[in-house]
Amino acid sequence: MKITILTLFPEMFAPLASSIIGRAAESGKININIVNIRDYSQDKHLKCDDYPFGGGAGMVMMPQPIASAISAVDPEHVARRIYMSPKGRVFSQQKAFELSALDDILLLCGHYEGVDQRVLDMYIDEEISIGDYVLTGGELPAMVVCDAVARYVDGVLAAGSLVDESFADGGLEYPQYTRPAVFNGVSVPDVLLSGDHAKIAKWRREEGLKLTKKLRPDLLQGK
Repeated sequence: MKITILTLFPEMFAPLASSIIGRAAESGKININIVNIRDYSQDKHLKCDDYPFGGGAGMVMMPQPIASAISAVDPEHVARRIYMSPKGRVFSQQKAFELSALDDILLLCGHYEGVDQRVLDMYIDEEISIGDYVLTGGELPAMVVCDAVARYVDGVLAAGSLVDESFADGGLEYPQYTRPAVFNGVSVPDVLLSGDHAKIAKWRREEGLKLTKKLRPDLLQGK
Protein backbone atom coordinates (compact mmCIF):
# COMPACT_ATOMS: atom_id res chain seq x y z
CA MET A 1 0.00 0.00 0.00
CA LYS A 2 1.15 3.53 -0.81
CA ILE A 3 0.23 6.38 1.53
CA THR A 4 1.12 9.89 0.37
CA ILE A 5 0.87 12.71 2.91
CA LEU A 6 0.84 16.35 1.80
CA THR A 7 1.90 18.76 4.53
CA LEU A 8 3.56 22.10 5.27
CA PHE A 9 5.45 20.49 8.14
CA PRO A 10 7.05 17.20 7.01
CA GLU A 11 9.26 17.11 10.10
CA MET A 12 6.20 16.30 12.21
CA PHE A 13 6.01 12.81 10.71
CA ALA A 14 9.22 11.44 12.21
CA PRO A 15 7.23 9.08 14.52
CA LEU A 16 6.06 7.10 11.48
CA ALA A 17 9.63 5.84 11.08
CA SER A 18 9.43 4.13 14.49
CA SER A 19 7.94 0.95 15.94
CA ILE A 20 5.57 -1.27 13.94
CA ILE A 21 4.81 1.25 11.19
CA GLY A 22 8.48 2.04 10.74
CA ARG A 23 9.37 -1.64 10.40
CA ALA A 24 6.53 -2.17 7.93
CA ALA A 25 7.86 0.68 5.80
CA GLU A 26 11.43 -0.64 5.96
CA SER A 27 10.29 -4.08 4.83
CA GLY A 28 8.29 -2.65 1.94
CA LYS A 29 4.86 -3.69 3.19
CA ILE A 30 3.78 -0.06 3.09
CA ASN A 31 5.22 2.93 1.28
CA ILE A 32 4.81 6.24 3.14
CA ASN A 33 5.65 9.28 1.03
CA ILE A 34 5.81 12.63 2.86
CA VAL A 35 5.44 15.56 0.45
CA ASN A 36 6.25 19.17 1.38
CA ILE A 37 3.56 21.39 -0.15
CA ARG A 38 5.97 24.35 -0.08
CA ASP A 39 8.06 22.64 -2.76
CA TYR A 40 5.23 23.31 -5.21
CA SER A 41 4.57 26.96 -4.40
CA GLN A 42 5.03 29.34 -7.33
CA ASP A 43 5.74 32.21 -4.94
CA LYS A 44 9.41 33.21 -4.77
CA HIS A 45 9.22 33.06 -0.98
CA LEU A 46 7.43 29.66 -1.10
CA LYS A 47 4.36 31.27 0.44
CA CYS A 48 1.42 28.88 0.82
CA ASP A 49 -1.13 30.90 2.82
CA ASP A 50 -2.90 34.25 2.65
CA TYR A 51 -5.57 36.29 4.39
CA PRO A 52 -9.17 35.08 4.00
CA PHE A 53 -11.53 36.98 1.71
CA GLY A 54 -14.29 38.55 3.78
CA GLY A 55 -12.00 39.16 6.72
CA GLY A 56 -11.50 37.14 9.87
CA ALA A 57 -8.67 35.89 12.02
CA GLY A 58 -5.86 33.68 10.81
CA MET A 59 -4.65 32.59 7.39
CA VAL A 60 -5.97 30.20 4.75
CA MET A 61 -3.89 27.78 2.70
CA MET A 62 -3.80 28.88 -0.94
CA PRO A 63 -5.13 26.57 -3.67
CA GLN A 64 -2.19 26.72 -6.11
CA PRO A 65 0.51 24.93 -4.08
CA ILE A 66 -1.90 22.18 -3.06
CA ALA A 67 -3.26 21.70 -6.57
CA SER A 68 0.25 21.57 -8.01
CA ALA A 69 1.41 19.08 -5.38
CA ILE A 70 -1.55 16.76 -5.93
CA SER A 71 -1.19 16.95 -9.71
CA ALA A 72 2.50 16.06 -9.39
CA VAL A 73 2.18 13.09 -7.05
CA ASP A 74 -1.15 11.72 -8.33
CA PRO A 75 -1.51 12.91 -11.96
CA GLU A 76 -3.91 10.13 -12.96
CA HIS A 77 -6.05 10.39 -9.81
CA VAL A 78 -5.24 6.83 -8.82
CA ALA A 79 -5.22 7.58 -5.08
CA ARG A 80 -8.20 8.05 -2.81
CA ARG A 81 -7.70 11.71 -1.92
CA ILE A 82 -8.63 12.60 1.66
CA TYR A 83 -8.56 15.96 3.43
CA MET A 84 -8.07 15.75 7.19
CA SER A 85 -10.72 18.16 8.47
CA PRO A 86 -12.84 18.66 11.61
CA LYS A 87 -15.79 19.03 9.21
CA GLY A 88 -15.35 15.53 7.80
CA ARG A 89 -17.04 12.26 8.68
CA VAL A 90 -15.68 10.89 11.95
CA PHE A 91 -13.04 8.21 11.45
CA SER A 92 -13.82 4.68 12.64
CA GLN A 93 -12.32 1.20 12.72
CA GLN A 94 -14.62 0.23 9.87
CA LYS A 95 -13.34 3.14 7.79
CA ALA A 96 -9.75 2.10 8.52
CA PHE A 97 -10.58 -1.40 7.28
CA GLU A 98 -12.19 -0.02 4.10
CA LEU A 99 -9.21 2.21 3.32
CA SER A 100 -6.79 -0.66 3.88
CA ALA A 101 -8.31 -2.44 0.89
CA LEU A 102 -7.06 0.35 -1.39
CA ASP A 103 -3.64 0.35 -3.03
CA ASP A 104 -3.12 4.09 -2.87
CA ILE A 105 -4.38 6.85 -0.57
CA LEU A 106 -3.43 10.50 -0.32
CA LEU A 107 -3.86 12.51 2.89
CA LEU A 108 -3.93 16.31 2.74
CA CYS A 109 -3.08 18.11 5.98
CA GLY A 110 -4.67 21.49 6.43
CA HIS A 111 -3.23 24.15 8.71
CA TYR A 112 -4.04 27.60 10.05
CA GLU A 113 -7.73 28.38 9.39
CA GLY A 114 -8.05 25.70 6.73
CA VAL A 115 -7.80 25.28 2.97
CA ASP A 116 -9.29 27.27 0.09
CA GLN A 117 -12.60 25.54 -0.70
CA ARG A 118 -11.97 25.55 -4.45
CA VAL A 119 -9.04 23.15 -4.24
CA LEU A 120 -11.10 20.84 -2.03
CA ASP A 121 -13.98 20.85 -4.52
CA MET A 122 -11.67 20.17 -7.46
CA TYR A 123 -9.13 17.74 -6.07
CA ILE A 124 -10.40 15.98 -2.93
CA ASP A 125 -12.63 12.88 -2.77
CA GLU A 126 -13.67 13.02 0.88
CA GLU A 127 -13.01 14.68 4.22
CA ILE A 128 -12.25 12.75 7.42
CA SER A 129 -12.20 13.94 11.03
CA ILE A 130 -10.70 12.03 13.96
CA GLY A 131 -13.14 13.60 16.43
CA ASP A 132 -15.35 16.53 17.27
CA TYR A 133 -12.59 18.91 18.27
CA VAL A 134 -10.18 21.24 16.48
CA LEU A 135 -6.38 20.86 16.29
CA THR A 136 -3.75 23.26 14.97
CA GLY A 137 -3.35 21.21 11.81
CA GLY A 138 -4.05 17.97 10.01
CA GLU A 139 -0.67 16.36 10.69
CA LEU A 140 -1.63 14.49 13.86
CA PRO A 141 -4.95 13.27 12.34
CA ALA A 142 -3.06 12.08 9.25
CA MET A 143 -0.72 10.05 11.45
CA VAL A 144 -3.72 8.53 13.23
CA VAL A 145 -5.30 7.46 9.94
CA CYS A 146 -1.98 6.20 8.60
CA ASP A 147 -1.36 4.07 11.70
CA ALA A 148 -4.90 2.67 11.87
CA VAL A 149 -4.98 1.79 8.17
CA ALA A 150 -1.47 0.32 8.01
CA ARG A 151 -2.30 -2.19 10.76
CA TYR A 152 -4.66 -3.95 8.32
CA VAL A 153 -2.13 -4.30 5.53
CA ASP A 154 -1.05 -7.91 5.09
CA GLY A 155 2.05 -8.75 7.08
CA VAL A 156 2.16 -5.61 9.23
CA LEU A 157 0.60 -7.42 12.20
CA ALA A 158 -0.06 -11.06 12.95
CA ALA A 159 -3.57 -11.89 11.73
CA GLY A 160 -4.72 -12.93 15.20
CA SER A 161 -3.92 -9.48 16.55
CA LEU A 162 -6.77 -8.00 14.52
CA VAL A 163 -9.50 -10.40 15.62
CA ASP A 164 -10.25 -9.84 19.29
CA GLU A 165 -9.43 -6.14 19.57
CA SER A 166 -11.73 -3.26 20.45
CA PHE A 167 -14.36 -2.43 17.79
CA ALA A 168 -13.63 -5.62 15.81
CA ASP A 169 -17.10 -6.93 16.70
CA GLY A 170 -18.66 -3.60 17.62
CA GLY A 171 -17.65 -3.63 21.28
CA LEU A 172 -14.57 -3.17 23.45
CA GLU A 173 -11.81 -5.68 24.01
CA TYR A 174 -11.59 -7.72 27.21
CA PRO A 175 -8.98 -6.86 29.90
CA GLN A 176 -5.45 -8.12 29.28
CA TYR A 177 -2.96 -9.52 31.83
CA THR A 178 0.66 -10.65 31.77
CA ARG A 179 3.38 -11.67 34.24
CA PRO A 180 3.67 -11.62 37.18
CA ALA A 181 0.60 -13.64 38.14
CA VAL A 182 0.34 -11.56 41.33
CA PHE A 183 1.12 -7.83 41.33
CA ASN A 184 0.80 -5.68 44.45
CA GLY A 185 -1.37 -8.38 45.97
CA VAL A 186 -3.76 -8.59 43.00
CA SER A 187 -3.92 -11.88 41.10
CA VAL A 188 -4.65 -12.55 37.47
CA PRO A 189 -8.18 -14.04 37.10
CA ASP A 190 -7.97 -17.79 37.73
CA VAL A 191 -9.74 -18.66 34.48
CA LEU A 192 -6.82 -17.26 32.44
CA LEU A 193 -4.47 -19.70 34.17
CA SER A 194 -6.80 -22.69 33.81
CA GLY A 195 -5.81 -23.78 30.32
CA ASP A 196 -9.51 -24.29 29.50
CA HIS A 197 -9.83 -22.41 26.20
CA ALA A 198 -13.62 -22.60 26.09
CA LYS A 199 -13.90 -21.03 29.54
CA ILE A 200 -11.31 -18.39 28.65
CA ALA A 201 -13.21 -17.45 25.49
CA LYS A 202 -16.47 -17.19 27.46
CA TRP A 203 -14.80 -15.05 30.14
CA ARG A 204 -13.34 -12.74 27.50
CA ARG A 205 -16.71 -12.24 25.80
CA GLU A 206 -18.40 -11.48 29.10
CA GLU A 207 -15.68 -9.11 30.29
CA GLY A 208 -15.61 -7.30 26.96
CA LEU A 209 -19.36 -6.77 27.21
CA LYS A 210 -19.02 -5.48 30.78
CA LEU A 211 -16.39 -2.97 29.72
CA THR A 212 -18.48 -1.85 26.77
CA LYS A 213 -21.52 -1.29 28.99
CA LYS A 214 -19.39 0.65 31.48
CA LEU A 215 -17.19 2.73 29.18
CA ARG A 216 -18.97 2.91 25.81
CA PRO A 217 -22.67 2.06 26.18
CA ASP A 218 -23.30 3.98 22.96
CA LEU A 219 -21.72 1.09 21.05
CA LEU A 220 -24.52 -1.21 22.19
CA GLN A 221 -27.39 0.97 21.01
CA GLY A 222 -29.60 -0.86 18.57
CA LYS A 223 -28.17 -4.27 19.54
